[in-house]
Amino acid sequence: MRFGRRFSVFCAGLLIGCAGVPGTTLEKMPVERMADLARVIARARCLSNSTGWDAGEIWTFTSFEVAETWKGSASERFTVRLLGGTVGSLTSHVSGVPRFRAREEVVLFLEPTARGDFTVVSWKQGTFRVGRDPRNGAELVTQDTAGFETFDAQTRQFRASGIRSLPLEVFRAEVQSALAERAGSKP
Repeated sequence: MRFGRRFSVFCAGLLIGCAGVPGTTLEKMPVERMADLARVIARARCLSNSTGWDAGEIWTFTSFEVAETWKGSASERFTVRLLGGTVGSLTSHVSGVPRFRAREEVVLFLEPTARGDFTVVSWKQGTFRVGRDPRNGAELVTQDTAGFETFDAQTRQFRASGIRSLPLEVFRAEVQSALAERAGSKP
C-alpha cells in the first residue's frame, strides 16, 4: 500500500511539474534570415510520406521532386526528415513541425542533415505552400506561420504572422533580392 501511495504522489508531482514545461517556441525569422541560413531553397512537389524510428525518436520522412532550385543544389528527388509522426499505435506530435500531403507544391528553405537528407529551416517558417488564386489562376504562396504563433523579440509577444497569398513571382523576387544582397555583402 505504501508503494501505491508513493507512486501516486510521484505521478501527481510529475504532472504538476510538467504543467510548467513550455511547448515549441519559434522566434519570428524574416525571409532574408532564412535565405541566408538555408543551403538549398527549392520549389518542390510532395511525392509521399513515411514514418519510422531513428535514434529513439519517431520521424516523418517526406519525399519531394524538385521543380525549381532557387539556391544551392539538390538532387531531382530528395527527402525531408522532421520529428514526429505515427508508428503503429504511437503518435509523436511536435508543435511547429510542418506536415505535407502528396501532390502539393511547396517552396522550402532547406538545411542538410548529417544523414544525407534535409530538414526545413525554422520548420513552419521555412515552409511556403503554393496555391492558385481562384479568380485568375495566378500562383500564390502562403507561409505556414500565417496561422502559427511565433515569438517576436522586438515586441516580446507571440502572434501569428507570415506571408499570406503573395504572388509566387513577387516572393521569388524577394528571395532573389535577399540572396543578391547577401552575396554583395560578402568580403
